[in-house]
Amino acid sequence: MKAKHKELRICIISRRFQILSRASDHGFIWTVAKGLAQLGHQVTVISFSSPINQFQIERDQVTAYFLNDEGSRFKRTSFEESVYQIFLDLHKQKPFDLVHSLDSSGLKIAKNKKNLQLAFAFDIEATQISQIFAILGMQQETIRGLLTTAVALVYKFLTTYFGSDKELLKYADAIFVTHPQQRVMLERYYFYPDFHIYSVPYGVDVGDLTPKDKSLELKKNLNLPENSLISITISDMTDINELQNILMAFEKVAIKKPNAYLVIIGNGPLFHKVENLVYSYALGNKVILTGALKNSELMDYIVISDVFVNLSSRSTGFEPAQIEAMAQKKIIIGSEVSPLSNVVEDAVDGFLIRPADVDSLSNLLIEIFSGSLPNEEIGEKARQKVLEIFDAQKMILTVNSSYQKIIANKRL
Repeated sequence: MKAKHKELRICIISRRFQILSRASDHGFIWTVAKGLAQLGHQVTVISFSSPINQFQIERDQVTAYFLNDEGSRFKRTSFEESVYQIFLDLHKQKPFDLVHSLDSSGLKIAKNKKNLQLAFAFDIEATQISQIFAILGMQQETIRGLLTTAVALVYKFLTTYFGSDKELLKYADAIFVTHPQQRVMLERYYFYPDFHIYSVPYGVDVGDLTPKDKSLELKKNLNLPENSLISITISDMTDINELQNILMAFEKVAIKKPNAYLVIIGNGPLFHKVENLVYSYALGNKVILTGALKNSELMDYIVISDVFVNLSSRSTGFEPAQIEAMAQKKIIIGSEVSPLSNVVEDAVDGFLIRPADVDSLSNLLIEIFSGSLPNEEIGEKARQKVLEIFDAQKMILTVNSSYQKIIANKRL
């Protein structure tokens, strides 16, 4: 697997990190880290916590430090400061060539990269650009809506750019993006050189995404009839508007399709408000709020579903559960202003709508549940798209190539 390239000392930083499950916020990290190690690089990962609850883990030729787990001396300090301190300790022992921070946790290291003599890359998630996409996604196609959106965009851009993003971009030798809109926005509005922007199709480890059978037992536990038609969506319940639009659409669906059900997976600060919304739309017996699920349980819910809805525009990366759903041949309904719009071809291997377009969502769900669309064909094409794009080996080689270029072209 080794190729001709400079072998590097690499440090990957991310507050959220899992090594035991695909269905996690950054399920691809361990795959990438392991692959880079197999190419001959020395890879270290710094993160907050893991299910193992162990400070230091060595596996697959990768060393990982979890700063809030058993044995860590960093529990009483902020994660950002802890990252900086442990990095300095490790860097003194043997200097790193490159640091890749998937969020803003590594900013203090980036500010000192010149003295530390290393290259530094951030993921787009380290910036606040996702908030811009969120506003675009909620735009209403009316004069008032357009004006409101324009004002909100200008305000959000100015506050996030001058509040944090300008400084972060100043110290970045490179920014990793997952879709073209992010690249264009960085170059056109944030004045970040395209030469230092790298596109990598982050996703999940697709090595074991074989189609699975539906669990009749889970349907029974949820009191769902065998012939039920199920839509699922996942939410951190921090934005009431996203879920309200889905519930408004499903209110119409429930009238025309009595055997249709909506399952909302997740928990968050607005859980009780969402619960109240469900009852206000008289959907108490049509909507199931599961609360937080274990990663091991999530797949069962995806498998029993017919449609996977994700209208969130806040994500700047591909959601692992969403990619899992495509691999399981589910019909995907996504936001046309999210990264998914660069994976899904509308009406071919999924559907793209504007998140605020309630009528389009309800009509589309009714058509899917009525069988008037080629559901099986769309699901099969979705699976093939995932297997084609999210090839782990291709992703590792792309990241490796990007790292080599970043080292060669790092900014002074």
